[in-house]
Amino acid sequence: MTTTTAEAGARRGRRPFTADERLLQQHRTGPVDRLPASGIIALLPQMPDWPAGTVHRTMRLRGASTILDWLLIHPGEGWQDRWTVSGADRDASWIDTLAPGDTRQAATKRQEHVAGLGCLLMCRVVLPGYDFLAAYRAKGLFDRVREIMRPEQFALLEKAAAERGLSGRDRNDALRVISKIVLHTGTDVNALTPDDILEMFAWSVHADPPRRQIPGLHAAWDLLGAIGVTPAGTSLRSVLRSGQRTTAELVDDQGISCRPVRDVLVRYLDERRPALDYNTLATLAGELAGTFWADIERHHPGIDTLHLPDEIAQEWKERARVVTAADGTIRERKNFHALLMRVRSFYLDIQQWALEDPNWVPWAVPSPVRRNDTQGYEKARRKTVAAMHQRVRERLPHLPALADAAGRCLAETTALLAAAAECEPGEVFDHAGARYRRKALKSAGLSARYQGNPSVTAENLVTGETVNLTRREDEAFWAWAIVETLRLSGVRLEELLEITHLALVSYKLPGSGEVVPLLQIVPSKSNEERLLLVDPELASVLATVITRLRARNDGAVQLVARYDHHERTTGPLLPHLFQRVHGARREVISTGTVYKLINTALAAAGLKDATGQPLAYRPHDFRRCFTTEAVTGGLPVHIAARILGHKSLTTTETYMAVFQDDLIRSYRAFLDKRRAARPSEEYREPTDEEWQEFQKHFQLRKVALGTCGRPYGSACQHEHACLRCAMLRVSPEQRPRLDEIIRNLRERITEARMNGWLGEVQGLEVSLNAAKRKLASLDRSIERNRRTGPTDLGMPTIGDSR
Repeated sequence: MTTTTAEAGARRGRRPFTADERLLQQHRTGPVDRLPASGIIALLPQMPDWPAGTVHRTMRLRGASTILDWLLIHPGEGWQDRWTVSGADRDASWIDTLAPGDTRQAATKRQEHVAGLGCLLMCRVVLPGYDFLAAYRAKGLFDRVREIMRPEQFALLEKAAAERGLSGRDRNDALRVISKIVLHTGTDVNALTPDDILEMFAWSVHADPPRRQIPGLHAAWDLLGAIGVTPAGTSLRSVLRSGQRTTAELVDDQGISCRPVRDVLVRYLDERRPALDYNTLATLAGELAGTFWADIERHHPGIDTLHLPDEIAQEWKERARVVTAADGTIRERKNFHALLMRVRSFYLDIQQWALEDPNWVPWAVPSPVRRNDTQGYEKARRKTVAAMHQRVRERLPHLPALADAAGRCLAETTALLAAAAECEPGEVFDHAGARYRRKALKSAGLSARYQGNPSVTAENLVTGETVNLTRREDEAFWAWAIVETLRLSGVRLEELLEITHLALVSYKLPGSGEVVPLLQIVPSKSNEERLLLVDPELASVLATVITRLRARNDGAVQLVARYDHHERTTGPLLPHLFQRVHGARREVISTGTVYKLINTALAAAGLKDATGQPLAYRPHDFRRCFTTEAVTGGLPVHIAARILGHKSLTTTETYMAVFQDDLIRSYRAFLDKRRAARPSEEYREPTDEEWQEFQKHFQLRKVALGTCGRPYGSACQHEHACLRCAMLRVSPEQRPRLDEIIRNLRERITEARMNGWLGEVQGLEVSLNAAKRKLASLDRSIERNRRTGPTDLGMPTIGDSR
């Protein structure tokens, strides 16, 4: 397929955050942009941090003069234009190339140039871009920004950081981001605008290569809200979120050239939209408009009809079988038959609608996907279900160990945090056989005045590792809470994140009057609301979560809004249970964080699969394990379907990887019954002649390349053409012989072709291909044994009882 996975991802999502590229096109200049070099030099001694020592003064003046002289050799109306034209704004490597005629040591020259450049930046002679600021590593530059450019405003920001409970690292990251924005914009911190912060985000998105995240940017937005720069009560994420896009925008992302076909696709998707969630709609638009039609246009420019000739349709189906990744790797498309079904449905829907609406008649044409093309769908689905069942069978036995590991990790980190919290900063303490030293926070003064629950950091004196114990305990707690809730309730991931304090209700049983807790699951994937009976173990988990949230918010669960990444909408303020501190604010845990926290629990458990590889769990694995365990324990399938929120029992049945113990027991009983019914002489001891014949059979199976695997009592069915026979088991010791046979076959094929023996060529090629397959299989076996070594299957050894 010509469409790459990177292109598909970029088109379908366009990431949920918008980055306005127009913000990067602003031309900024400093207040002294047209001042001559002599005037710039005269400004430097007026700086608040101008040194008293002559050596440092001279260093700054000489460094600034060198840089100004270098900029003057480049064209431009002012210093900013010359800075841009010179290429200085792209990185910081040019600093080491200044003054080539200066014979002093390189380190001395660099120190002088860095000192001079710092003065020019503080005086806003040039306004550096974010590419330069990201590459510049001058020590203390951003501290000078906070000390010189409105220090009283930065003091307010530090106070706001302490009041919000930011750790020292998060506080420094946020203040560093704000300092960079001040340098880039040439604006005092209190005069910044929200667009200035959004410009930095836009730079991170459009940088080459793109930067996935700028540490401290989101916290910087929150802190600037404390001094009125950004809107109070908003977060950077909420401002950046694009929300749902129109159907036309989703289709136009694919770059379709034919306007009539584009309009038909938009109209078709608009008809389907009311019945679909947004994520499904975006996926369908990407498949129909991108994977299907845009691909056809790329290979057949100018096509303007949905009525595709057979050869074009067949070529597209062949291309659609594979997907090309961004690195050029080609793999088979997993949802190939599902893609064909959607394209076929597109054509059949239009045919059906044309019976009622004449506007669809011009587009009611035969589908390029025939019924026969989709016949493999059911086979592919069964294969997927079988793989899903095997995945559950591998993970279900390890689930208790994972839950125990998550609980053990939480207990250990909680105890370590409590031990460290009782110590003073700098004090050494012992815990669980290891020695630690509690570290002092860099913002200790502010913490004592503003923070009610400061972060606790300790250094392991044995390993030298420094750990934020507060953050580690928080991660361990939520990893435990997520694993336990998913394991005990069987809810979907989005349903987990939508659980609120209001969802816990009580119900009095009519007969006994007993009050039982119920958990309300709000409509999600199937739009089916349901109530789950909360067992004592799950109730304990949820109660622990509520207690923790109340303790950190004056006895109440804080109200937060959850952003639905599937629907691209933000919900109302509710007391969500799965919320954490993110930067300077509380937010509902994201889906990506759930995966990371589950991996944290897995790392603590150290679980391995049958091949010795780390065992991975996805949130939906817990749901399937819950279903399998419930049905195996005797829960009727239709009750399990109600608990899971499935409309169809068939859906629930695909979740059940039932270990068929009843089938195994029935088979063993059948064997016992069969043996009892058959003549007893069939189970007598073999005679010497029979035993010798049995042993002789295995001796006759020995061949040059290894062993024949045909059953006892059967003759060779391939006239001893062992190389072509599937029953041949090649011995690793005979690999050189197999190599020699392959070389001989190639020589014989060459000889046969030279003499025109085409019939001989055909037979030899069959043997050559069979030999190559056996060589490849043998090499895989040798490599596997080399990695894992021999495996004891625990089977008894049958010796010669005679």
